[in-house]
Amino acid sequence: MKNINLTLICLFASLLSFAGISNTEKEALIALHTSTNGEQWTKAWDLNADVTTWYGVTIENNKVVELNLQLNNLNGTLPNELGNLTALRKINFGFNKLSGSLPSSISNLKALTSLELFLNKFNGSIPSFLGDLKNLEVLALYSNSFSGTIPTALTTLNNLKELQLGSNFLTGKIPTEMGLLSNLEKLSLIDNKLEGHIPLELTDLKNLKELVLSENKLTGSLPLQFSQLSKLSTLMVSDNNMDIEYATVIEDRASVKNAIVTFNNTYVVERD
Repeated sequence: MKNINLTLICLFASLLSFAGISNTEKEALIALHTSTNGEQWTKAWDLNADVTTWYGVTIENNKVVELNLQLNNLNGTLPNELGNLTALRKINFGFNKLSGSLPSSISNLKALTSLELFLNKFNGSIPSFLGDLKNLEVLALYSNSFSGTIPTALTTLNNLKELQLGSNFLTGKIPTEMGLLSNLEKLSLIDNKLEGHIPLELTDLKNLKELVLSENKLTGSLPLQFSQLSKLSTLMVSDNNMDIEYATVIEDRASVKNAIVTFNNTYVVERD
């Protein structure tokens, strides 16, 4: 009888250790593995082992809260099932070979604070449904093949600290509504096909540390008000079609101010 009881206890303990996340979440992870050629990943998952042993998966309270699979040879498209991992706070799929468009189910990930999909092969428009992710602090989509305009829906992400959309094929103007992103510290739109003036509204971004807008088709001049941003220490607006070729300054607040004031002299843009 003791042996039977001991066997039952061991079996129960084993079931608990493998119970972990729900079947829905485990199936979502398997769908990700399947759709991105998981057998060829640099650090592959053993699908017969416990999920807690799978590389890049962080679990808390039986929920998947982080997926960190950068530089892991993911090749394929993101599955709709990804949206079933509703407790996710961070996704980092950078430095891979992912392609196609972003699945709309990502809009289900309301707890997401960081979405990093840089250096892949995603294409199509940047979807407006990313504006549903109100807890986002980091959105890094640079070095892909996104095209079209910057959706104004992104300007409703009030918690956003980093917006990195550089090295894509984005067109149109920089939305004036970006001035509403009061917590923004880093804005990088480098190496796109953006046109028009740099919006004066960006000077409302009092927490801005980095403004990187080089290698576009921007015109006009840089408003003097940027010199009043006390935290702005990196300024890159060269290689555009602007009236003046502004000096590039990296991590030097005093030089940023000097570059703007020197070239603009008494120039101040007035709001409409």
